[in-house]
Amino acid sequence: MDKLYIIIPAYNEEETVAAAIAQWHPIAEQAGAGSRLVIIDDGSRDRTLKIASGLKKKYPRLTVLTKENQGHGAAVLYGYKYAIRKGADYVFQTDSDGQTLPSEFPVFWAHRKDGGLLIGCRTYRQDGLSRIFVTKTLRLVLLAAFHVWLKDANSPYRLMGCGQLQDVLRNVPKNFFLSNVLISVLYSKKNLGVSYYPISFLPRQGGKNSISIRKIFKIGLTSLWQFFALQKIWERHGYSMGTGRDTDSRELQAAPCKQLHKNMKKERIPL
Repeated sequence: MDKLYIIIPAYNEEETVAAAIAQWHPIAEQAGAGSRLVIIDDGSRDRTLKIASGLKKKYPRLTVLTKENQGHGAAVLYGYKYAIRKGADYVFQTDSDGQTLPSEFPVFWAHRKDGGLLIGCRTYRQDGLSRIFVTKTLRLVLLAAFHVWLKDANSPYRLMGCGQLQDVLRNVPKNFFLSNVLISVLYSKKNLGVSYYPISFLPRQGGKNSISIRKIFKIGLTSLWQFFALQKIWERHGYSMGTGRDTDSRELQAAPCKQLHKNMKKERIPL
Protein backbone atom coordinates (compact mmCIF):
# COMPACT_ATOMS: atom_id res chain seq x y z
CA MET A 1 0.00 0.00 0.00
CA ASP A 2 1.27 3.48 -0.86
CA LYS A 3 2.75 5.57 1.92
CA LEU A 4 1.55 9.18 2.06
CA TYR A 5 3.20 12.03 3.95
CA ILE A 6 1.03 15.12 4.45
CA ILE A 7 3.27 18.16 4.88
CA ILE A 8 1.80 21.19 6.68
CA PRO A 9 4.08 24.15 7.47
CA ALA A 10 3.03 26.35 10.37
CA TYR A 11 4.28 29.73 11.53
CA ASN A 12 2.54 31.45 14.45
CA GLU A 13 -0.61 29.39 13.92
CA GLU A 14 -1.58 28.74 17.53
CA GLU A 15 -5.21 29.54 16.71
CA THR A 16 -5.51 27.08 13.82
CA VAL A 17 -2.91 24.32 14.15
CA ALA A 18 -5.01 22.06 16.41
CA ALA A 19 -7.96 22.20 14.01
CA ALA A 20 -5.67 21.50 11.04
CA ILE A 21 -4.31 18.41 12.77
CA ALA A 22 -7.79 17.18 13.67
CA GLN A 23 -8.99 17.68 10.08
CA TRP A 24 -6.05 16.14 8.23
CA HIS A 25 -5.04 13.28 10.54
CA PRO A 26 -7.90 11.04 9.32
CA ILE A 27 -6.54 11.37 5.77
CA ALA A 28 -3.19 9.99 6.94
CA GLU A 29 -5.00 7.13 8.68
CA GLN A 30 -7.05 6.28 5.61
CA ALA A 31 -4.09 6.42 3.22
CA GLY A 32 -2.49 3.28 4.59
CA ALA A 33 0.23 1.89 6.83
CA GLY A 34 3.21 4.14 7.38
CA SER A 35 1.44 7.29 6.25
CA ARG A 36 2.10 10.38 8.39
CA LEU A 37 0.79 13.86 9.04
CA VAL A 38 3.86 16.08 9.42
CA ILE A 39 3.63 19.55 10.96
CA ILE A 40 6.68 21.71 10.21
CA ASP A 41 6.96 24.44 12.83
CA ASP A 42 8.89 27.23 11.11
CA GLY A 43 10.37 28.81 14.24
CA SER A 44 7.04 30.10 15.56
CA ARG A 45 7.17 32.71 18.32
CA ASP A 46 3.78 31.75 19.76
CA ARG A 47 2.42 28.43 21.13
CA THR A 48 2.20 26.64 17.76
CA LEU A 49 4.94 24.11 18.54
CA LYS A 50 3.68 23.45 22.08
CA ILE A 51 0.11 22.87 20.92
CA ALA A 52 1.08 20.60 18.05
CA SER A 53 3.52 18.57 20.15
CA GLY A 54 0.88 18.14 22.85
CA LEU A 55 -1.41 16.37 20.38
CA LYS A 56 0.97 13.57 19.41
CA LYS A 57 -0.53 11.10 21.90
CA LYS A 58 -4.03 11.79 20.65
CA TYR A 59 -3.05 11.43 16.99
CA PRO A 60 -0.69 8.46 16.47
CA ARG A 61 0.14 9.33 12.84
CA LEU A 62 1.26 12.85 13.79
CA THR A 63 4.90 13.93 13.51
CA VAL A 64 5.95 17.41 14.66
CA LEU A 65 9.21 18.91 13.45
CA THR A 66 10.67 22.33 14.20
CA LYS A 67 13.30 24.42 12.44
CA GLU A 68 14.59 27.97 12.39
CA ASN A 69 12.35 30.52 10.72
CA GLN A 70 13.24 30.80 7.03
CA GLY A 71 9.85 31.30 5.41
CA HIS A 72 7.16 29.14 3.82
CA GLY A 73 9.30 28.01 0.88
CA ALA A 74 12.10 26.70 3.05
CA ALA A 75 9.59 24.99 5.35
CA VAL A 76 7.91 23.03 2.56
CA LEU A 77 11.28 22.04 1.10
CA TYR A 78 12.31 20.79 4.54
CA GLY A 79 9.11 18.74 4.69
CA TYR A 80 9.47 17.32 1.18
CA LYS A 81 13.04 16.21 1.82
CA TYR A 82 12.04 14.69 5.15
CA ALA A 83 9.27 12.67 3.48
CA ILE A 84 11.67 11.41 0.81
CA ARG A 85 14.25 10.38 3.44
CA LYS A 86 11.56 8.48 5.32
CA GLY A 87 10.60 6.49 2.25
CA ALA A 88 7.26 8.09 1.43
CA ASP A 89 5.71 7.15 -1.89
CA TYR A 90 3.68 10.34 -2.18
CA VAL A 91 3.77 13.75 -0.55
CA PHE A 92 0.85 16.11 -0.20
CA GLN A 93 1.25 19.70 0.92
CA THR A 94 -1.32 22.07 2.32
CA ASP A 95 -1.31 24.91 4.84
CA SER A 96 -2.35 25.16 8.49
CA ASP A 97 -4.71 28.13 8.28
CA GLY A 98 -7.87 26.14 7.58
CA GLN A 99 -8.44 27.49 4.08
CA THR A 100 -8.40 24.06 2.39
CA LEU A 101 -10.74 21.10 2.78
CA PRO A 102 -9.70 17.48 3.45
CA SER A 103 -13.00 16.38 1.90
CA GLU A 104 -11.64 17.33 -1.53
CA PHE A 105 -8.50 15.18 -1.19
CA PRO A 106 -9.93 11.76 -2.26
CA VAL A 107 -10.09 12.91 -5.90
CA PHE A 108 -6.37 13.61 -5.82
CA TRP A 109 -5.54 10.29 -4.16
CA ALA A 110 -7.64 8.42 -6.70
CA HIS A 111 -5.56 9.96 -9.52
CA ARG A 112 -2.14 9.58 -7.87
CA LYS A 113 -1.03 6.91 -10.34
CA ASP A 114 -1.47 9.37 -13.20
CA GLY A 115 1.93 10.78 -12.33
CA GLY A 116 3.19 14.33 -12.40
CA LEU A 117 2.04 17.19 -10.21
CA LEU A 118 -1.59 17.25 -9.13
CA ILE A 119 -2.58 20.80 -8.17
CA GLY A 120 -5.70 22.04 -6.49
CA CYS A 121 -6.81 24.96 -8.65
CA ARG A 122 -8.48 27.49 -6.36
CA THR A 123 -11.66 27.90 -8.36
CA TYR A 124 -13.96 28.82 -5.47
CA ARG A 125 -11.91 31.47 -3.66
CA GLN A 126 -12.97 33.42 -0.60
CA ASP A 127 -9.61 34.93 0.34
CA GLY A 128 -10.09 38.36 -1.19
CA LEU A 129 -9.62 40.10 -4.53
CA SER A 130 -6.05 41.16 -3.74
CA ARG A 131 -4.93 37.53 -3.44
CA ILE A 132 -6.71 36.60 -6.65
CA PHE A 133 -4.91 39.48 -8.38
CA VAL A 134 -1.57 38.15 -7.11
CA THR A 135 -2.29 34.70 -8.59
CA LYS A 136 -3.26 36.16 -11.96
CA THR A 137 -0.18 38.38 -12.02
CA LEU A 138 2.02 35.38 -11.18
CA ARG A 139 0.70 33.53 -14.24
CA LEU A 140 1.93 36.33 -16.49
CA VAL A 141 5.29 36.57 -14.72
CA LEU A 142 5.92 32.84 -15.17
CA LEU A 143 4.87 33.02 -18.80
CA ALA A 144 7.36 35.82 -19.39
CA ALA A 145 10.21 34.28 -17.38
CA PHE A 146 9.87 30.57 -18.18
CA HIS A 147 7.44 30.40 -21.14
CA VAL A 148 4.99 28.20 -19.24
CA TRP A 149 1.32 28.77 -18.49
CA LEU A 150 0.33 27.60 -15.01
CA LYS A 151 -3.17 28.24 -13.71
CA ASP A 152 -2.33 28.20 -9.99
CA ALA A 153 1.40 27.66 -9.55
CA ASN A 154 1.50 28.56 -5.84
CA SER A 155 -1.57 26.63 -4.71
CA PRO A 156 -1.09 25.11 -1.22
CA TYR A 157 -2.90 21.92 -2.26
CA ARG A 158 -0.62 19.59 -4.23
CA LEU A 159 0.12 15.89 -4.50
CA MET A 160 3.39 14.54 -5.92
CA GLY A 161 5.08 11.17 -6.27
CA CYS A 162 8.34 11.21 -4.34
CA GLY A 163 10.36 9.61 -7.14
CA GLN A 164 9.71 12.48 -9.54
CA LEU A 165 9.80 15.06 -6.78
CA GLN A 166 13.29 14.02 -5.71
CA ASP A 167 14.55 14.65 -9.23
CA VAL A 168 12.78 18.01 -9.45
CA LEU A 169 14.16 19.21 -6.10
CA ARG A 170 17.71 18.92 -7.43
CA ASN A 171 17.05 22.10 -9.41
CA VAL A 172 15.46 24.10 -6.57
CA PRO A 173 17.92 26.37 -4.71
CA LYS A 174 18.12 25.87 -0.97
CA ASN A 175 15.57 27.94 0.99
CA PHE A 176 14.06 29.42 -2.19
CA PHE A 177 11.10 31.47 -0.95
CA LEU A 178 8.59 30.58 -3.67
CA SER A 179 9.68 26.96 -3.84
CA ASN A 180 6.22 25.62 -4.70
CA VAL A 181 6.07 28.00 -7.65
CA LEU A 182 9.46 26.88 -8.91
CA ILE A 183 8.50 23.22 -8.45
CA SER A 184 5.39 23.81 -10.57
CA VAL A 185 7.54 25.42 -13.27
CA LEU A 186 9.97 22.50 -13.26
CA TYR A 187 7.22 19.88 -13.58
CA SER A 188 5.96 21.77 -16.61
CA LYS A 189 9.38 22.42 -18.18
CA LYS A 190 10.48 18.81 -17.68
CA ASN A 191 7.22 17.56 -19.25
CA LEU A 192 6.42 15.52 -16.16
CA GLY A 193 2.78 16.48 -16.27
CA VAL A 194 0.70 19.06 -14.38
CA SER A 195 -2.97 18.26 -13.72
CA TYR A 196 -5.52 20.57 -12.14
CA TYR A 197 -8.53 19.71 -10.00
CA PRO A 198 -10.90 22.41 -8.73
CA ILE A 199 -10.88 23.06 -4.99
CA SER A 200 -12.52 25.46 -2.59
CA PHE A 201 -10.42 28.08 -0.82
CA LEU A 202 -11.98 29.44 2.35
CA PRO A 203 -11.22 32.58 4.34
CA ARG A 204 -8.45 32.15 6.92
CA GLN A 205 -9.99 30.32 9.90
CA GLY A 206 -8.07 32.18 12.61
CA GLY A 207 -4.97 34.18 13.38
CA LYS A 208 -3.32 36.63 11.03
CA ASN A 209 -1.55 36.09 7.74
CA SER A 210 2.16 36.65 8.30
CA ILE A 211 2.52 38.08 4.78
CA SER A 212 0.75 41.38 4.10
CA ILE A 213 -0.11 42.65 0.63
CA ARG A 214 2.72 45.16 0.93
CA LYS A 215 5.14 42.34 1.73
CA ILE A 216 3.74 40.26 -1.13
CA PHE A 217 4.51 43.12 -3.52
CA LYS A 218 8.08 43.33 -2.18
CA ILE A 219 8.53 39.56 -2.45
CA GLY A 220 7.07 39.69 -5.95
CA LEU A 221 9.71 42.13 -7.17
CA THR A 222 12.51 40.01 -5.72
CA SER A 223 10.98 36.83 -7.12
CA LEU A 224 10.63 38.39 -10.57
CA TRP A 225 14.36 39.06 -10.57
CA GLN A 226 15.07 35.56 -9.28
CA PHE A 227 12.89 33.89 -11.91
CA PHE A 228 14.51 35.66 -14.85
CA ALA A 229 17.97 35.13 -13.37
CA LEU A 230 17.32 31.43 -12.79
CA GLN A 231 16.24 30.93 -16.37
CA LYS A 232 19.44 32.60 -17.58
CA ILE A 233 21.59 30.55 -15.20
CA TRP A 234 19.93 27.30 -16.30
CA GLU A 235 20.67 28.18 -19.92
CA ARG A 236 24.20 29.41 -19.25
CA HIS A 237 25.27 26.44 -17.13
CA GLY A 238 23.65 23.75 -19.22
CA TYR A 239 20.52 22.87 -17.26
CA SER A 240 18.16 20.92 -19.49
CA MET A 241 14.53 21.41 -18.50
CA GLY A 242 12.90 19.23 -21.12
CA THR A 243 14.81 15.96 -20.84
CA GLY A 244 14.53 15.13 -17.15
CA ARG A 245 18.34 15.47 -16.87
CA ASP A 246 19.84 18.32 -14.90
CA THR A 247 22.86 19.14 -17.05
CA ASP A 248 25.56 17.71 -19.24
CA SER A 249 28.24 18.71 -16.76
CA ARG A 250 29.48 15.95 -14.44
CA GLU A 251 30.04 18.45 -11.67
CA LEU A 252 26.52 19.80 -11.89
CA GLN A 253 25.03 16.32 -12.17
CA ALA A 254 26.73 15.45 -8.89
CA ALA A 255 25.34 18.48 -7.07
CA PRO A 256 23.22 20.70 -9.36
CA CYS A 257 21.34 22.37 -6.52
CA LYS A 258 24.55 23.28 -4.70
CA GLN A 259 26.10 24.66 -7.88
CA LEU A 260 22.96 26.61 -8.75
CA HIS A 261 22.94 28.12 -5.27
CA LYS A 262 26.62 29.12 -5.73
CA ASN A 263 25.88 30.66 -9.13
CA MET A 264 23.02 32.71 -7.67
CA LYS A 265 25.30 34.03 -4.94
CA LYS A 266 28.03 34.83 -7.45
CA GLU A 267 25.60 36.89 -9.51
CA ARG A 268 24.20 38.56 -6.37
CA ILE A 269 20.74 37.10 -6.66
CA PRO A 270 19.07 37.12 -3.21
CA LEU A 271 17.77 33.85 -1.78
